Amino acid sequence: MRVRTTFVGATALLVSAALAGPAVAAGPATGGHSATGTHSARDGHSATRAAIDAAVRAGVPGVTATAKDPHGTWSTTAGVGDTRTGGPRSTADRYRVGSITKSFVSTVLLQLEAEGRLSLDDTVDRWLPGVVRGHGHDGRAITVRQLLNHTSGIYNYTSDDAFVRTYFAKDGFFQHRYDTLTARDLVAIAMKHRPDFAPGTSWSYSNTNYVVAGMVIEKVTGHPYATEITRRIVEPLHLKATSVPGTKVTVPGPSSRAYSKLAETTTGPTYDVTTLNPSMASSAGEMISDSADLDRFYSALLRGKLLPARQLKEMKTTVKIDGAPNAGYGLGLVETTLTCGVQVWGHDGGIHGSSSVAVTTADGRHSLALNFNGDWTGDMAAVVDGEFC
Repeated sequence: MRVRTTFVGATALLVSAALAGPAVAAGPATGGHSATGTHSARDGHSATRAAIDAAVRAGVPGVTATAKDPHGTWSTTAGVGDTRTGGPRSTADRYRVGSITKSFVSTVLLQLEAEGRLSLDDTVDRWLPGVVRGHGHDGRAITVRQLLNHTSGIYNYTSDDAFVRTYFAKDGFFQHRYDTLTARDLVAIAMKHRPDFAPGTSWSYSNTNYVVAGMVIEKVTGHPYATEITRRIVEPLHLKATSVPGTKVTVPGPSSRAYSKLAETTTGPTYDVTTLNPSMASSAGEMISDSADLDRFYSALLRGKLLPARQLKEMKTTVKIDGAPNAGYGLGLVETTLTCGVQVWGHDGGIHGSSSVAVTTADGRHSLALNFNGDWTGDMAAVVDGEFC
């Protein structure tokens, strides 16, 4: 089902053929749009604006986006934040960022490596003995690095059929949307399956990798991964809209409603899925942020403000992604070469009713972050191309 592929980046949207899912027939835009900042659509963002408007015509309820470059900051919205009232989206909207969480988790682990508190070549079993074990999984043969670049072969728990029926299908979602799941619960789901491949022999995106990575952070530091992200990244960068909600089911304001089909098709009824317990995503994708904060984070990361040069180089060392010749996956960071040849670094994220992407140039000087408050349609790749090409 489509929501199955958007949930916490079950496939990396930046490297998929259709970055935000199949488009539907274009129709009238559902609401107006606004733009603020030092730029206008006439001086560098007209293509971005056009791609955003096209996403709304394709059926995305609403879009919020912020770009920042040496000329200033430009923010815009389109469509609606609430389909019932017709209220607009805000350029300051907070939203669930899904797998963008992975870049934060990886940054913390690389900081711990820089401090000499762990090695990326440590086995998972060194820190979590016996946790990754079962049906051919063996944490003694998997390294922390392989978790972060998705070469571990660990089965992706969000692909488990029972998990999909319980948390993605309409009936299951409305019955279980407020369930609390622990990291160990999620890893246990993955351990019911065979690995995708032997560690280090291939690449496959697995949310389980980052659930385990969050557990490693807690084991090394003695603190929940959320505490370390807040202390090491959110507070130093003054990311006022960024949080790790844990089991809190609401999104802080200002924010918009989030919508999903909760079905295998992109047609049919649309449901409000704004409130949910994000523990189902854990350290693979539970975070909340806004576009300005995400621009600030990725710019700081690529400019070396969060990691020493050696660790940033490790983070940017990519592995090949089958079927995506223009992209590579580093350590919680995706490298993408756009249609015009410009290289950007960042990540995408999807969770119920929310599809996001945040990217920046290699020098961190030009950044873009955006969110669709629907998870079944719209072309985010076109928006990214519009901004940078």
